Amino acid sequence: MFTRKLALSFCVCLTLAAQPARVKEPVDSVNPNIGTIGHLLTATVPYVQVPHGMARLAPVTTPGTQDRYLADKIYGFPAGPATLMAYTGELTTDPARMASRYDHDFEIATPYWYKVRLDDSDIAAEFTATQSAAYYRFTLPAAPHAHISMSVRNGEIEVAGPAAVSGSAAGGRNDTGVRSYFYAEFSKPIAGHVERAGGGLSFASDFATHAGEQIDVRLGISYISVEQAKKNLEREIPRFTFDEVKAKTRAAWNQALSAILVKGGTERQRTIFYTALYRTLSRMTDITEDGKYYSGYDHQVHQADGHDFYVDDGLWDTYRSAHPLSLLIETPRQMDMVRSYIRMYEQSGWMPSFPSLGGDRAVMIGHHSTALIADAYTKGYRDFDVAQAYAGMKKNATEATMLPWRRGPLTGLDLVYLEKGFFPALAKGEAESVREVHPSEHRQAVSVTLENCYDDWCLAQVAKGLGKDDDYAYFMKRAHNYANVFDVRSGFMAPKTADGNWVDGFDPKLGGGQGGRAWFAECNSWVYTWHVQHDPAGLMALMGGRERFTAKLDQLFVEQPATSKFAFLGQFPDMTGLIGMYPQGNEPAFHIPYLYDYCGQPWKTQRRVRQIMDVWYGDGPLGICGDEDGGAMSSWYVLSAMGFYPVSPGQPAYEIGSPLFAETRIALDKGKVFTIIARGVSAQNKYIQSATLNGKPWDKAWFAHSDLAGGGTLILVMGPKPNTAWGSAPDAAPPSMTR
Repeated sequence: MFTRKLALSFCVCLTLAAQPARVKEPVDSVNPNIGTIGHLLTATVPYVQVPHGMARLAPVTTPGTQDRYLADKIYGFPAGPATLMAYTGELTTDPARMASRYDHDFEIATPYWYKVRLDDSDIAAEFTATQSAAYYRFTLPAAPHAHISMSVRNGEIEVAGPAAVSGSAAGGRNDTGVRSYFYAEFSKPIAGHVERAGGGLSFASDFATHAGEQIDVRLGISYISVEQAKKNLEREIPRFTFDEVKAKTRAAWNQALSAILVKGGTERQRTIFYTALYRTLSRMTDITEDGKYYSGYDHQVHQADGHDFYVDDGLWDTYRSAHPLSLLIETPRQMDMVRSYIRMYEQSGWMPSFPSLGGDRAVMIGHHSTALIADAYTKGYRDFDVAQAYAGMKKNATEATMLPWRRGPLTGLDLVYLEKGFFPALAKGEAESVREVHPSEHRQAVSVTLENCYDDWCLAQVAKGLGKDDDYAYFMKRAHNYANVFDVRSGFMAPKTADGNWVDGFDPKLGGGQGGRAWFAECNSWVYTWHVQHDPAGLMALMGGRERFTAKLDQLFVEQPATSKFAFLGQFPDMTGLIGMYPQGNEPAFHIPYLYDYCGQPWKTQRRVRQIMDVWYGDGPLGICGDEDGGAMSSWYVLSAMGFYPVSPGQPAYEIGSPLFAETRIALDKGKVFTIIARGVSAQNKYIQSATLNGKPWDKAWFAHSDLAGGGTLILVMGPKPNTAWGSAPDAAPPSMTR
């Protein structure tokens, strides 16, 4: 008997071993629920879409619950401007009565497909998406009364046939005011009617179902018309074939994510990495429909002329790392994004700073479309109207106000900047008297100075390339304006009043009121003192040399709040992910760990970026430590995990950090491949001992874009202790404006 059991067991093992193991693909490592609980502010959304797709779908959860993962109910599913829901029981138009409890243990969330059990009705709901269409499938229980409901607010809905419903509504994504349209078809005729429900309209069906019966809904969306929404549906999902559409969307994500292939690392690290890449590839949004697009910048429909039109970009966040990453791995698409900015300028008269579907939202500070365009230009990607781009960038720099959260002509405060080289601050306790200043965002005077002088440096690089020598000299002079707000007495960037005097009583840690906004943008001077991306060498000189620069940088990572952490984050809620005064949760800090590469101690960069990736990025709902603004937080991780980062977009160079993976292959434009090999890499072996770049010994803490763009290999030999000599020589530092 014992022998027989052993033999049976052996046969079973042989049978199992003979089954081919399913190969895990990059898309299988993505967990869209990462970050769906916010550490303090905004949580992420587990979107189903194609890369950069117009149709972006996620469950509509309990209103008012900001941490989506903790919501107790699902209220429906987005269907363009409408909300789609299935339920059983009494017919109702009340969203709260249609809503159902759900359980994440009975949920599948992927980039290409979502499935969940609606507990209150025992309905399995699932959906997938194409570029501008959506596909829903509901598996129903046996019920005498089952319902499919579609509702809109601020719009209209009508029965368009025995199995079709259409409609539109104003508002669109982010409440842009743009009208959006939908056309939906059901897999079986559904008798229903439209009635007014609260502040909107609702279509509701009523039919009997048997156990396991499925109702499919295919839906096209459009920003042009209902007719275009129907065309989008017929072009992208012509038949009721849910699994086929799901498979195609999965394949689209696999192809996009396979632009970067990694070997080694842990399962956790690969999950975080590919989820971060998924987030980065979700925005900007391509709103081209059938070769044309609606523009919220002049409210017209335009022909795309072979180049897709992109909107929805948080540029204050994304210029830092999301766009430089996109330039590497999806170059033609990034060129269309640049062209989109130029079209927005042509259609509205301004190069946008924060483009949404309905126009420039004028959010945050700086004119960082200049950084976006200059980064492409200086790296040799110029397949766009450079002259027109330059005209828009120069207009921003010379005719547009620098005031936060504003768009318009120059004000008296801007004239002070143009004359004296700094944006004027109010004295402590002084009441605001300039009507153009946003009442809650204030002047943010020091940050405005720093971010605009960086933009001016970016513009100067394009002027130089175009042979505009006078412009180059002028904007390079303005690029040095950061020195005008550096107070050598304290060693911090500090505010000045219009008369050129330092503000009395300035506190670099707690000064500036809520969010520091009197003088800074969401952070304090401990962060913004380092915001001289284009000239770390010049900042180093202001601070008194390498040793003092390094000492202050060291202090940043251990400096503690002067008050309780509770009180500090109450004043600076964006400064999450703290290590000392360094906040990984907010974008102005992103480049700071890489500044050790400039002062001869790149091993400290290697240590810090590893610490940040390990501590402040996770593989669960709490996995993102700050607002994930359009892929900004995520792209920092992708680049850092590969082992390099662009400190100063517009400078065709990358600073070296500490890779997580034994091998990373980056698929570049025109079939080129750049490979990073980290020999002996592990959690402990985080320090670079030696390096070769394209077959030659490499003793610099950076490499040029040209070293990467043609394909090649960077080999890093890793070890458990710092090699303090590697990359430490002054001439091994990355390029800088004054070096």
